[in-house]
Amino acid sequence: MMSQEYTDEDGEIATKMARRAIEEYIDIKLVIKNSYGGKFVEKRGVFTTLTTVSGELRGCIGFPEPVYPLGEAIIRSAIAAAVNDPRFPPVTKGEMDNIIVEVSLLTKPVLLNVKNREDIKKSIVIGRDGLIVERGGYSGLLLPQVAVEEKMDGTEFLKSACWKAGMEPDCWEDPETSIYTFTAEIFHEVEPRGPVFRKILKVEK
Repeated sequence: MMSQEYTDEDGEIATKMARRAIEEYIDIKLVIKNSYGGKFVEKRGVFTTLTTVSGELRGCIGFPEPVYPLGEAIIRSAIAAAVNDPRFPPVTKGEMDNIIVEVSLLTKPVLLNVKNREDIKKSIVIGRDGLIVERGGYSGLLLPQVAVEEKMDGTEFLKSACWKAGMEPDCWEDPETSIYTFTAEIFHEVEPRGPVFRKILKVEK
């Protein structure tokens, strides 16, 4: 099991903060403020993912780098996932009764340094690692849970990250492509406005 930096209470606070941020913004265009200290005022990366109760993605936006204090990052990413994801129309107030909120609290991305590009596949642990691929002005990120939920192996995960970046699927084989990994502690509602649980991913050995 991965080491845990965040308690279940931290995860509950983060997830409820994300929902409140979305609902207040959609309802009255209010951007709430973080009122928590500790980890919530330290700069951290975070992503907010919104899905319908039937499992359809409804929005996912965040900050891979620790550029904002965690509380502010949660609020910003939650609002952006709801109203600024270019793949979807903005979430409406009524939809929030049918949306499950998930928050991924990220470690700082680490560049993979390998002599042989084929070794990249061996360096990635499905169920533990998220991926960022970058080359030129292109960049794509996939959270760790994506590989598990889509039943990907290391090669498929790399190809999907390349595609997400708008590049050819084998872009990861190019020495000019930078590949970063990160881990995440993931917390989600079991139902809209319901109890919050930690998501445990099966780690492939």
